[in-house]
Amino acid sequence: MSIVAVFALLLLTMLLGMVWNVARQADGKVRMQNAADAAAYSGGVIIARGMNTLAFTNHLLFDTFAMTAFMREARDQNAASYVPQILAAWSRIGPVLAGSPFAKFQALGSAITQKVPLEQQMVTAYTNWAAAVSQRVLPVLEEILRQEMIPHYQRSVVWAFPQIAQMAAMEIARRHGEPSFGRGPMLGALWRATGEIVGGDAEMYNPSLPVVEPLPGVEEGDNHFTRARQQRRTYAIRYLNDWNNQTMAAFDREGKMSQFSALWRSFTCGQLEKLLEEEYPDRNLPFQIRTRRSEIIDANEHLEQHFMFVGVVYWRRVPETAPTVFRNPLAPGAWNTAFAQVQVFVPTARLEWQWIREWGGGSNSIPIGGVPGDFPTLPADEPPGPQGGGGPGRWVVGRQRVPTSWDLLNQSWSCQLVPATAPALADILQTPPPLPAFQGLDVRLPSLGGATSRDIGKINMH
Repeated sequence: MSIVAVFALLLLTMLLGMVWNVARQADGKVRMQNAADAAAYSGGVIIARGMNTLAFTNHLLFDTFAMTAFMREARDQNAASYVPQILAAWSRIGPVLAGSPFAKFQALGSAITQKVPLEQQMVTAYTNWAAAVSQRVLPVLEEILRQEMIPHYQRSVVWAFPQIAQMAAMEIARRHGEPSFGRGPMLGALWRATGEIVGGDAEMYNPSLPVVEPLPGVEEGDNHFTRARQQRRTYAIRYLNDWNNQTMAAFDREGKMSQFSALWRSFTCGQLEKLLEEEYPDRNLPFQIRTRRSEIIDANEHLEQHFMFVGVVYWRRVPETAPTVFRNPLAPGAWNTAFAQVQVFVPTARLEWQWIREWGGGSNSIPIGGVPGDFPTLPADEPPGPQGGGGPGRWVVGRQRVPTSWDLLNQSWSCQLVPATAPALADILQTPPPLPAFQGLDVRLPSLGGATSRDIGKINMH
């Protein structure tokens, strides 16, 4: 019995060692894979935010041009200078109509005579208000354009956001490596799917954000400059029209005699034309997406080169318990790795419930959000309205009204985890990251024995 007990204890001890080693290996693998997923996703989110920031600042640039033109007219008051002559003509017409033998014309002449000073008061009050605002705001707007503050900021975004994404991946890995149980810190790195480190030397000529600053005469045949000028003109005019429509609404309804709204719109458009074509014809241009969809030959290859990123985490091998019995296949001093891949993209419009009501001339819809199949019970469809009112209403499934274009006018860039199919995955997993955090550390990565990225995809389902 004593001999049997000795062998039983020995077997139980070996079983305990096996369970202990397997548990530590499994725990390390799960933690590393979670860290890789989180590091890749966090880095991808930063890249997507960089794209959204560039899109936002592009719109800010357009609006700055529009507001500068608006405030210049508020300062110069060109439109207001013509109003007295126009109202004077109305003042001469009023008494003539008032002396007409027809009652309608008499009433019209009297109304014109009474309204002329009121419209002048409207114009004077508006121009005084606009001039006071312009005195404060216009110098700031003109300084922003003169010093090209928005393009300078955008250049900083293109340079800084890959660095921030790399820092996010490193910090995520570090937090997942605590407690380390003697393995030291867990490190993380974000790579491009082409095998270049995010935030590395390649940022100087091939930035991780797939954008380009349009510069005149940079490259023969390059149409980024022409496209940027057209885009700036289109959106600056749109923003200026929005400002004019809001501020001229009272003159469009109540002050038509003075023609102030038409004059104001004409002069503000002239101010904008001067800004775009004379003062800043080749400066203060919006950043552009590097390659337009019409120029892409192989969509998959293009996505891998510019919109796919691989997050990799590195951690020292798990020290064995009873190494003479349970041997770790990794050589002493080697580091374990785990990886995940993300894609930065613009999501397509999602499905949602929409309320449709039929009218005599067509129909209108009111989106209320929600995903079909995962939404509370909807109210019953309404019967037709009373005579002269709207038709029946009903619930239908439609697409969200959101922009889906892959450009730097869209602020809906997002990120998601995708299968790891990067063509340079094998090289990435065997290359120590050229980052400051890895300097001084003997990071020896496992050899893949000549396995290619395709081979890795066959044995790894992540």
